[in-house]
Amino acid sequence: MSDATKAVVLGAGSWGTTLANHLAMEGHPVALWDGDGINLDRMRAERTNAKYLPGIALHRSVEVVSELSAALDGAALVTWAVPSIALREVARHARPALPVGALEACATKGLEPAAAGERPRRMSEVLAEELGERPRAMLVGPSHAEEVARGVPTSIVAAAARLEWAEQVQQAFFAPRFRVYAQDDLIGVEFASALKNVIALAAGVSDGLGYGDNTKGALLTRGLAEMSRLGIALGGRRETFYGLSGMGDLVTTAISRHSRNRRVGEELAHGKSLADALAVLGQVAEGVNTARPAQSLAAAHGVDVPITREVCALLFEGKSANDALAALLARDPKREG
Repeated sequence: MSDATKAVVLGAGSWGTTLANHLAMEGHPVALWDGDGINLDRMRAERTNAKYLPGIALHRSVEVVSELSAALDGAALVTWAVPSIALREVARHARPALPVGALEACATKGLEPAAAGERPRRMSEVLAEELGERPRAMLVGPSHAEEVARGVPTSIVAAAARLEWAEQVQQAFFAPRFRVYAQDDLIGVEFASALKNVIALAAGVSDGLGYGDNTKGALLTRGLAEMSRLGIALGGRRETFYGLSGMGDLVTTAISRHSRNRRVGEELAHGKSLADALAVLGQVAEGVNTARPAQSLAAAHGVDVPITREVCALLFEGKSANDALAALLARDPKREG
């Protein structure tokens, strides 16, 4: 794909806005769309996204577009950056206008909750069900928008069922300070990038309760073991969980001041309700949407996920942060593995 070809980013949160700016700096004319028309109008007038990415100017080659069909018209690269709960609906509305042959990158992490008797869907499965199999790759990894937007060196992963699709997305986004690695363990990458958000919520709880580095080190180590157990049972490769989309993204999300999931966990530990914690955040914390689907997948495959189980109890069953941590500490001694 040449530098001058049109790119579109669907979703004008902090990450979507950052990716739009990144593609513009790499020479693409970019259309940036979102379902929040009020914020789009403000962005168009102020040439910044004060709501989600304050202090970062929109690149001159980024056009803020209100109509979905107009944004997609003539696009050679389509990047999905909407919240996981909105991805299916946006894909369904985009289908009639999606250009034939456009390359797709999906930067949305998470699992779609399932109806009774169904299984949760990965984001690539949601897109495949709505749009069919097309050249498409997931674009995930340790990459806080606030840092990428300032040019902080970052490395992420493009993963697809076909390696050539991952390599096409890699080439479209690669830059000296935005290194993209290609690989074909799509299942492992998607589960790693989704499950780490649940563990990051637990890390925030640990911070909120005032525990230290010892506790967080143990929590992240056992969380990574939990993620890999479940991910391998679901078809991922073990080594993927020790790469950028697994360990790399987990560490970043669990320790960063920018992490939405960590912050929600911290607010819960301070005694806020889930609704109040999310209101303080003002954005989506994907770990909240992923926790129950992850727990149901673990139950269906006979995988023990104690951290995820306690996060679900804290989020949805009224369990206190202290009681959730106590339940983890009270588990019987066992061998490491």
